[in-house]
Amino acid sequence: MNRRKMRGLIMGCLAAAATALVLARPMDGTQTVYATSGNTTERVERSSDRVITDDDRAEADAQLKYHVDSILKRTNPDEYTLQKLNDTLYSAYYYIANSELSVSELWSYVSEMKGKLDAVVPDVSVTKPTTEFLQLGDNWETPTVRYGQQVSIVLPIINLGSEELTDLVVSPVVSNDVAVWPFEPSATGFGQSFAEIPGNPFGGSYEAGMFARRELTWQFTVREDVLTGYYPLPFEIWYTKEGVRCEEPVTLTVYIYTEGKPGAGYIGGDASMVESKPRIIVTGFETDPGEVYAGDTFMVTIHVKNTSQDQAVTNVLFDMQAVESGTEANTTYAVFLPTSGSSSVYTERIGAGSEFDINIEMTAKTDLSQKPYVLTVNMKYDSGKNIDLTDAAKVSIPVLQKARYDTGDIQVMPSSLSVGNQSNVMFSIYNMGKTTFYNLQVKYEGDFVEGGDTFLGTLKPGETANVDSMLTASAPSAGGTVKALVTFEDESGNPVSFEREFALDVYEEVYEEPVIPEDMIPVEEGPDVRLMIGIAAAAAAVVVILVVVVIRKKKKKAAALKLEDDFLNGLGEDKKD
Repeated sequence: MNRRKMRGLIMGCLAAAATALVLARPMDGTQTVYATSGNTTERVERSSDRVITDDDRAEADAQLKYHVDSILKRTNPDEYTLQKLNDTLYSAYYYIANSELSVSELWSYVSEMKGKLDAVVPDVSVTKPTTEFLQLGDNWETPTVRYGQQVSIVLPIINLGSEELTDLVVSPVVSNDVAVWPFEPSATGFGQSFAEIPGNPFGGSYEAGMFARRELTWQFTVREDVLTGYYPLPFEIWYTKEGVRCEEPVTLTVYIYTEGKPGAGYIGGDASMVESKPRIIVTGFETDPGEVYAGDTFMVTIHVKNTSQDQAVTNVLFDMQAVESGTEANTTYAVFLPTSGSSSVYTERIGAGSEFDINIEMTAKTDLSQKPYVLTVNMKYDSGKNIDLTDAAKVSIPVLQKARYDTGDIQVMPSSLSVGNQSNVMFSIYNMGKTTFYNLQVKYEGDFVEGGDTFLGTLKPGETANVDSMLTASAPSAGGTVKALVTFEDESGNPVSFEREFALDVYEEVYEEPVIPEDMIPVEEGPDVRLMIGIAAAAAAVVVILVVVVIRKKKKKAAALKLEDDFLNGLGEDKKD
């Protein structure tokens, strides 16, 4: 339900019971209120041992509605706060309608609830409790116990958030009222504490949360006068996150079915006087496919159960509302959109103690970050004389992002080399998606190359990693192909790999000796002809070198004589002149 609808729902309830109150304090110390409705003024007692009537209950409800109206006029609460105001107000209505109180006890309770309603809208915003990251593990099973029995309650707590929580204190909300708490109260209390519960670095993986869960155990004794039915057992969890203590605790609620003595009555009041109100709870859910990626269309199946053992619920309407995403009021949108255009599912009847499956096909927005997103199941139904009963539950659906990657052109220098030499391989890897790559590395596969393994580490969305490797040629392979194997892990810890190929020519250098033609080798028998031919060839080479040297010397001597004659002839001409 969006913020405008929530405000409209609360304001509509308030307008239905507009009542003006005038407070007077008589001299005898008792408190008297005059309630004005239309032109009629009635005297209402606030301090009396008299058992309350339906008129007293209606007056108390009107006071609480008036108080919420005042809060809404003075503040501008967000959707979370509106939902909590509505839940607190509804719990007060339920308690007042189903409790036998004196007038004094009634108005003391009203005063207490006003304080709780004021606390819903804090003046200073600090860490707020949320069930988006602290939830119950799916290994919880609702136990059935009888009066006087001892029972062990094991509370599995999982953390779906990425931050570690420390200094946790867990306490059941204990009451002396048998209609609220089914166990014998303890003078020492039931609080337990533990140091920390680790965060979930892989984007809210439910399996990782279950692996790191904390399980706390309580030993209780069921009261002898316990009522028959489903008791909610709320547990408050206080914690510190990033050095800030939560302002209010997270409340996790489990249920236990109790069997009272014959004639003990039922939860919600005496069965002979007040008809108990059944509740619908969510017992689990799954998606098809099991992993939901941003942009995917998936079927979500939510299992619900009518907890009443003797009453059916009828005219049941389920409305699924996904959490909204966006940074500005005019750009927010639901993270899950139903493909049919309607987020509502209707069924005519759910029998006593029976289950029902809600099936709805939805599409996850393409730009979602990888983390769990809350889907709220709002329930409205009738049961016997009770109409328009409501309940709400939340499920968290993890959304994954597909890894998107690409590479640049592979440069190989040199692309042709001999065995034993090295070639430089360079290319770029691009992270084009919304998920981080962890343990990014490159290895090379080829029968004729060795080495080149390169570790690049972490690559964030939108970033580029540059590969610079040196491969050693180990064997010849003309026109061979080498595979570059790129591997990494996504944010869920799943391995991802892809390949790129490039050509590399490896050859082996050959040194050849001079070859003498066969027709130059005599075939006669006798001394070693080849040796003699070799000696003759060497001698011939020496002769050639000597001839060249002699010719060069003769040429140099002739040139010198000619130069001397030219010089002397020149001197003779000068004398004649």
